[in-house]
Formats: sequence, C-alpha cells, structure tokens
Amino acid sequence: MGNTTNIYCDESCHLPDDGQRVMVLGAVTCPVDKSREVSQRLREIRERHHLPAPFEVKWTKVSPAKFDYYRDLVDYFFDDDDLKFRAVVAPKEGLNHAQFDQTHDDWYYKMMYQLLTRLLVPGSTYRIYLDKKDTRSGEKVDRLHRVLSNSVYDFDRRIVERVQIVQSHDVAQLQLADLLLGAISYVNRHLDGSRAKLGLVDRIRERSGYDLTRSTLLREEKFNIFHWRSA
Repeated sequence: MGNTTNIYCDESCHLPDDGQRVMVLGAVTCPVDKSREVSQRLREIRERHHLPAPFEVKWTKVSPAKFDYYRDLVDYFFDDDDLKFRAVVAPKEGLNHAQFDQTHDDWYYKMMYQLLTRLLVPGSTYRIYLDKKDTRSGEKVDRLHRVLSNSVYDFDRRIVERVQIVQSHDVAQLQLADLLLGAISYVNRHLDGSRAKLGLVDRIRERSGYDLTRSTLLREEKFNIFHWRSA
C-alpha cells in the first residue's frame, strides 16, 4: 500500500438554484499508511482543547469560542508534509449549459474531473471518499468512478481503486477538507460577517502564501487552487 493515497472530497454550493455565485470543490489527500497517524494527531488536538469525542469539525461551526482550536487544525495541516489540499472554484453565474449540450450535473462532473485528475499519477493507486450529501450518492459514485477511470485509461480500475460514500462524522480527514473548503468558499463569496472565520482565512493566507481568490501556481502541491473560467 506504499503507493496508495486516500482522497477525501467535499463540495460547497454545488446545487444549481441555491442562490450562490460560485461552487467550490475541495480534496484533502493523505497516504493510506499515514491515515491512522493523521487521525490520531487530529484527535489529540481535539482533546487538548477539551472538546468531546462526538464533536465534528465543520466550517459552519467556526466561532470565536473555538477559534484557537480551528487555528490549530489549520496549522497542523500546513505542518504535516503528508497532507495536501486542492480546490476548484467555479463561478455559476452566466453558465450556458445549452451551448455545450450539457446539464448542470454534466458540468458538475466536469468540475470534479478538474479537481481530481491532477491528483492522479499513473503507477499509484487511489481511494476516493465523498461526503454523503443526498439520496443520489450511489449514482454519483458510479458516474465519478467511470469518468475518472476513463480519463486515465484505467479501464481495469487499478489506479482509481474505489470511490466510496462515507459519513463525515466518521472521518477526521474529511472534516479537515470541510474546514479548508469552507474558508475558500467564504472568501470567494465575499462574505465578511464572522470575525472568527475571517481570522482563519487570514491564517490560511499566511501559511499558504496565497490570497485564495486567484489560482495558485500550476505545480503547487501543498495548497493548490484552480479558479475555473467558462469559455
């Protein structure tokens, strides 16, 4: 399993009529053989802040009272060389699906392809985990697995070994993806109503060296952001 990587995916504002101007997709990656160690470190941070075991990390829960905890999670991500993050920011305004003979779902999978394809390296194996969002999870798994496998000629699925729906409250790395994704979504929707959330955005900017509203360098590995633009 030395060349096997887990990819934990989350999404924000992905529905067509949710009133949000951008969709953001994000993924945290971690080698399989480091996954248990990362989970333990995240558990230790939670215990150091005297939070109960059922507490689930979520961007929506960021508050002044828990700011130090969430800042420590951000710092841990940037300090651990085994963890990486990639996000795709895609404006939904002005989309002309008819022009490209596609549905909103078709476009969504194209953006998921943009998110994940740069993470896949021939000769390595990947296990992709998606947060359960709705009742269409089974359909999403099948289609995404097919799209990714076909894109890298992985017809026997040796590269993309599995695509699986999981519950975020059971997977600490998926919760970390939610936190980082939430920050990217917040700043790109130009929100400013929470000082605690703005403080975390500033921390991520400081640690990453990027302002989060533009694409990073193409080969950026630790904290990669791609701002997609329609033709």
